[in-house]
Amino acid sequence: MYGLGILKGLGVTFRHFFNTYIDDLRYAGKKIGLTDFEVRQGLKAEGIFTVQYPDEKIAVPERFRFVPFLVTEDLDNPERPGHDWCTSCGICAKVCPPQCIWIVRGEDPQTGRPVPEPDAFFIDIDICMNCGYCAEFCPFDAIKMDHDYELASYDRTSHHIYDKDKLSKELKYWKTIAPTRAVEDMEARGGWDHKDVQKEKAKAAKAAAAAKEKAAAAPAGGAASNGAEDDAAAKAKAERERVMRPDFGVGLRRGEQASSTIRFGDGQHGARPSAGTSAQPQYRAGSSPSVDAKQIRAARDTLAELRRELGALERDVSVLEHRGN
Repeated sequence: MYGLGILKGLGVTFRHFFNTYIDDLRYAGKKIGLTDFEVRQGLKAEGIFTVQYPDEKIAVPERFRFVPFLVTEDLDNPERPGHDWCTSCGICAKVCPPQCIWIVRGEDPQTGRPVPEPDAFFIDIDICMNCGYCAEFCPFDAIKMDHDYELASYDRTSHHIYDKDKLSKELKYWKTIAPTRAVEDMEARGGWDHKDVQKEKAKAAKAAAAAKEKAAAAPAGGAASNGAEDDAAAKAKAERERVMRPDFGVGLRRGEQASSTIRFGDGQHGARPSAGTSAQPQYRAGSSPSVDAKQIRAARDTLAELRRELGALERDVSVLEHRGN
């Protein structure tokens, strides 16, 4: 039906109009307390009310946006009292629609290199449209929207250009005006500290844990390495003595049944010489030991293999001694 929407809208207007007088009759003759004031200023309020400003002010919600301010560490912070959260990255100045933000990045006086903190920060509050883009895009939660809207003055040339001193406010101020949002930011950030501070603490904790593990593993590792060095040295010594010891039955090591005619003075193979005979092996006149070429080659191969093993063991011992030093 044509005109039905207009009638519905007028019905809402008239309902608010009559509810205003009904609410006035309800509170007629009695003082409005804190509980009643919260009801009238909340979502359950009915009718149209006149706020007697500045004697009476409406409480603004947490997500109310006005001129931005810079977050700094609390003055009673034991590690960084009053330190700026802003790193002068310039993102807020780039995304600002009316371009009312100016930042001067700080520099190290010794090296001239930039440092992650602003040397100067300016916002023209007459140009600022309170959109909140600067606070939304800041990667370090270093800029927030304030709730102070009483900023009128008679000077509009320089008084409304806020510098770093006017814009800087402590973190506990943000917790006071927007406690719910402050907790949400803390949970998203992983703690109340600045992101850079959290990274430094995590890095220091990791280094301390690594040093502790290294210190705990050092005695066990040293004992194991010393034991390995001792075993290798003993094995090398045993091999060296075995190679250097004279052995007339070398050809028998590979399972060969050699019939050597090497005889001592008593004529018995393998028997010890008697007291009146020489310790050197004696051969029969006009004869030679019955050791063939195959046995000789086998003995030489065995000796060469032992020498290679000895050299490898000596190298292992040298490496272990070098590591121990």
